[in-house]
Formats: sequence, C-alpha cells, structure tokens
Amino acid sequence: MKYLLILSAAATVTLAAFSGDTHRKPERIFDGKSFKGWEGDTLKTWRIEQGALVGGSLQTKVPNNDFLCTKRSYSDFVLKAKFKLVGTEGFINSGVQFRSKRLTNPSYEMEGYQADLGDKYWGSLYDESRRNKTLAGKPAEEVAKLLKPNDWNDYEIRADKRHIVLKINGVTTVDYTEPDTNIPQSGLIGLQIHGGGKALVYFKDIFIEELK
Repeated sequence: MKYLLILSAAATVTLAAFSGDTHRKPERIFDGKSFKGWEGDTLKTWRIEQGALVGGSLQTKVPNNDFLCTKRSYSDFVLKAKFKLVGTEGFINSGVQFRSKRLTNPSYEMEGYQADLGDKYWGSLYDESRRNKTLAGKPAEEVAKLLKPNDWNDYEIRADKRHIVLKINGVTTVDYTEPDTNIPQSGLIGLQIHGGGKALVYFKDIFIEELK
C-alpha cells in the first residue's frame, strides 16, 4: 500500500509539473503608462488617459480604421481586457485583432481575426480584410443585454490551435473552430477604432496567458 501511495504522489507531482509547463503566467502587455511593446499612430489617434489606451475622437469623425498593435506575434493564448466604447454619431465600432498582420495597401488596415465590438456586432468573430465577413456570433441584441453601457466591460479571447472562444462579461458569445487549415494561426494583436464615427474606445488591464 505504501508503494502505491508513493507512486500516486509521484504521478501527482509529475502531472502538476507538466501542467505548469503548458501554460505561462499571465503577462500584462500594457503597463498603463506608456506605449512600450506597442506601435501605431500615437500622435493623433491613440493616447493614454488614466491608465487606459484611448483611440478616436468625439469632436471629429475618425477618417478610417486605425489600429494600435503589439510589436510581437502570439499563437495560442488567452487574452483578457477591459473595454469601454462610447460615441455620438456615425458608425461606432471597435474590436480586438488577433493572429493578424498589418497591410501595406492601405497601410492603416489589418488582416485577420477580430473580436468585434459595436452595435449589431457585439461579441462576434469577424474576419477583417480577408474573408470580410462575420464567422460566428450570437444575436447582437442578446449580447447587448450583457453589456454595461458607457462603462467598463470584460472581453476574453481564447485561441487554442484552430479553436476560438470569445466571452463578454464571462458569457460565451463565440465557440468556433476554423475549418480552413490555410488560415494563419499566429500574428499580431491590434486594438481598433473603426472609421466613420465620432467615437472613443478605451482598453485597460490587458493580460495575455500563452498556451504551450
């Protein structure tokens, strides 16, 4: 019996060690005070206010889509962030790009998956500048009931191999498996303010846990 207990304990330790090797500790990828690790139009479009990244304007319409991007790529991960989207006029929309890349024509665009934000698109998975369509999502009016208007909300993105899960305020809005094996499974993370509206988007407390 003692021998069995020793084997059981050893197996438990081994499994715990293995589990620890498959996940890295969550990393804060925005320090709340600088653009370290990020790149984009930090002169006109993006700024930092009270520990949050802020994109857009309520005075003038945002002329085109604009993205603030990480300088490094990520493959399999869980990303968590708090967001707030406010606007007064036009198309009020934002999103979080992942497994994406910057384009050169036009230079302000990105291509890849987007965890969407905005009226009629809340919590959906959109394929930005590639297939140009919503890949998955619940009815927007259903997801809108989960939101705290003009206040902070939680977004979670889990990308594990070809399996993608999106959550808003803890509720799953997308559970999607990519059928196309040619779609890249690694890329940049980007924060979007959509063109065509007088809007502001705020992001803070951005953490990523890489899955290995």
